[in-house]
Amino acid sequence: MADIDFSAEIAALRHTYESIEAVSDIEQIRADVAELSKEASAPDLWDDPAKGQQVTSALSRKETELGRLTSLYARIDDLDVTVELAQEADDADLHAEAVEELQSIKKSLSQLETVTLLSGEYDEREAVVTIRAGAGGVDASDFTLMLMRMYLRWAEHNGYPAKVMDTSYAEEAGLKSATFEINAPYAFGTLSVEAGTHRLVRISPFDNQGRRHTSFAAVEVVPLIESDDSIEIPETELKIDVFRSSGPGGQHVNTTDSAVRMTHIPTGIVVSMQNEKSQIQNRAAALRVLQSRLLLIRKEEEEAKKKELAGDVKASWGDQMRSYVLNPYQMVKDLRTHHEEGNPDKVFDGEINDFIDAGIRWRAEGRHE
Repeated sequence: MADIDFSAEIAALRHTYESIEAVSDIEQIRADVAELSKEASAPDLWDDPAKGQQVTSALSRKETELGRLTSLYARIDDLDVTVELAQEADDADLHAEAVEELQSIKKSLSQLETVTLLSGEYDEREAVVTIRAGAGGVDASDFTLMLMRMYLRWAEHNGYPAKVMDTSYAEEAGLKSATFEINAPYAFGTLSVEAGTHRLVRISPFDNQGRRHTSFAAVEVVPLIESDDSIEIPETELKIDVFRSSGPGGQHVNTTDSAVRMTHIPTGIVVSMQNEKSQIQNRAAALRVLQSRLLLIRKEEEEAKKKELAGDVKASWGDQMRSYVLNPYQMVKDLRTHHEEGNPDKVFDGEINDFIDAGIRWRAEGRHE
């Protein structure tokens, strides 16, 4: 503890914070919050539900952004006071508390600094994540379930609302695919670096000879559609099938044909929804996800990017972006950033912020080359 120069450390924290504040333009954020709050309090706001949703979502994003900045500023001030009290009283417990908070603030500042790199047109949007089992049979289906739990736990750790929209169960175990929303500001910009093929190596619990298996799953991340995005899809371009929602082992969730499978004929994109209560709700949810995917395609075409959508990833050898190795050693490694973690259980429990931060910084460096 005595080796820590708190004065220098706190000065460095303030410098980093001021740099972030300058890039974030906190005064503009405050002005945006004030303007959106005024709009949100208008008595006729919800006469137009789409407009009401747009205003309240924007207000929530800006308030979250402002709160993140102001709370960090307050924490640095509080740390300064704690250090002063600890030194005056020669209190070992307060010293330990100050050391712990110093490290916590450093980590929070690093994460906030990463957010300032999210400058893409749709980065501040909420996200729709789809995970699909790839090569590897039942192990790939089980891996898909593990990844869905990992991302939902990540959302829970960070206080982000998440909503499972569709799950397609595999015959023996796990999932063929899953789709869920992460309803938080910058969820798309944050999670978009997770798109790609994920690879699992382990002793298969489904192999009675105890052999090591390799399996794959593809992760797709798209920005959630908003009312002003103008993605119109003619009915003639849609093929809509209805079917009965089902759970693991084919057990029926309900006895009505409420689930919806929507196919966009020109692109071949297929979206299934079954977790809403009615066919109308599932149809609306499916249309929104389809529009979100088409929005991303349109954006890529506008920028003439020569890359594939995450949903086109082959999910097989030669295409992976992250490996999760459980045997013969324990290691999760991102093959783009080279960030690694020696405790896979921690990762599968949703502790992936460091991987995401490294991915965002890696992407930002590539954009500036």
